[in-house]
Amino acid sequence: MTGRDAADPGAPEGRGGSAASDLLLARVVREESGRIVAALTSSLGSLDIAEEAVAEAVEEALREWRARGIPPKPGAWLTQAAKHNALDRLRREQRYRAKLALLAEPEAAEPGTADAGADERLPLLFGCCHPALSPDAQLALTLRAVCGLTTAQIARATLTSEATVAQRIVRAKRKIGSAGIPIRVPEGEARRGRLDLVLTVVSLMYSEAHLVAGRDASADRDLADDAVWLARVVAAGLAREAEAHGLLALLLFHRAREGARAVDGELVLLGDQDRSRWDAALLADARRALQRAATLRRPGRWQLHAAIAACHADAATSADTDWLQVLTLYDMLLAYDRSPVVRLNRAVALSRVDGPEPALAELDAVGEALGGFHLWHAVRAHVLRELGRDDEALAADLRALELTANDAERRLIARRVSPAG
Repeated sequence: MTGRDAADPGAPEGRGGSAASDLLLARVVREESGRIVAALTSSLGSLDIAEEAVAEAVEEALREWRARGIPPKPGAWLTQAAKHNALDRLRREQRYRAKLALLAEPEAAEPGTADAGADERLPLLFGCCHPALSPDAQLALTLRAVCGLTTAQIARATLTSEATVAQRIVRAKRKIGSAGIPIRVPEGEARRGRLDLVLTVVSLMYSEAHLVAGRDASADRDLADDAVWLARVVAAGLAREAEAHGLLALLLFHRAREGARAVDGELVLLGDQDRSRWDAALLADARRALQRAATLRRPGRWQLHAAIAACHADAATSADTDWLQVLTLYDMLLAYDRSPVVRLNRAVALSRVDGPEPALAELDAVGEALGGFHLWHAVRAHVLRELGRDDEALAADLRALELTANDAERRLIARRVSPAG
């Protein structure tokens, strides 16, 4: 549950205080709901019951807190409401009756007081991102159980119907129960691959906030902030994992540029951005996170992505960008990630260092994999135009326009196709 609830069509208006109280409610729910799901799952051994109980408690909080104000101990309020909901569910399911006593234990400390190094949300996050679940299910379950989003919010964020989201969540929870998927953080070598999957889901969450179909260039700020917040949780809880700090740095670099990337709903490409609009505090946080990753001396793909973002952040102007360093970092990244999208991005750097001809050859090498991706056509159009092949460039731009669903991107490409218009 995040601040986007305040804008839900069905939300009561003018009750229980100002927008500030709604933002406080959003922060409290985001910080506490995942902890409570994790605690109840540990007590009950059932993610399904725990998650449903907390989801109901969040809905109750949305109604009650707006009507009566935020309680003095919001975490304790949510915990107690979720326990009551879990008890009701257990009473309705006779086969779990023996577990009722587990909830009768003395009150635990209010969520939020635990040592960040042993954050109880981490086992829940690893459980939601288990490789036995499909990528779509991993994302939906993470957004629901860890971040506290409602089914409707997840549907809006991922451009999926509510029915489909609900189905994914139900199936994922059933799979966790039937397959005995553990809700814990793996140790040793087992953690490495699983951690990359967790970081990928967090990265995808951030990506989902941008360039939504039928919308302008403005990001879904709440979803983007949820992703950054979750990256902070992972980096704080797994302080010795260099890649966790690498992902946090990457997201912070991107978030810092948001004020210049979308201006009045229009998309501004990196080279054209007003760098005075970049958030200096977030950039400083990003550099600290990247430095922390570097001191652990375990390089990986997320750190390299962040280092590339740092190159752009360190340049006073677009013309000052050290493209040779960017290309070198992409060459290093290929050892960890040879995906077509990485090669597409590398082609942009290659064009700046070695010119358009080798860049076009690299683009054509991934054409079969990226033929349905609008950015491949847009980048290819730019390179073709540099080679003086204007007719082919126009055709590529028109194909990019056909494949683009976001309104701001469509307007940007349309201006390139018809600059006089």
